[in-house]
Amino acid sequence: QVQLVESGGGLVQPGGSLRLSCVASGNIFSIYAIGWYRQAPGKQRELVADINSGGSTNYSVSVKGRFTISRDNAKNTVYLQMNSLKPEDTAVYYCNAEPRVGWAYDAWGQGTQVTVSS
Repeated sequence: QVQLVESGGGLVQPGGSLRLSCVASGNIFSIYAIGWYRQAPGKQRELVADINSGGSTNYSVSVKGRFTISRDNAKNTVYLQMNSLKPEDTAVYYCNAEPRVGWAYDAWGQGTQVTVSS
């Protein structure tokens, strides 16, 4: 199994920046991709960005050009750099591990709150 722990959320003014971290532990070799998701009050959880084991990245239209996902394999950590934050980015942000073929689990972190407000 895989365990994920997010950190880095907080309160920031519109136009500001935050960097979220997702540290993975356990059977990290079973991970194919790590994704950042977010869920705002009253809304469904949505994919923000993901990065796979080959380094390919994918972004939602709403964050493309403002957010950057990256990874540090030595630290088993995936980052989400969020710039030019908007009030509509306010949500709880979660990371998720997608397993490689042959593995099966649904690994989520506990979430970290991001609030963008003046």
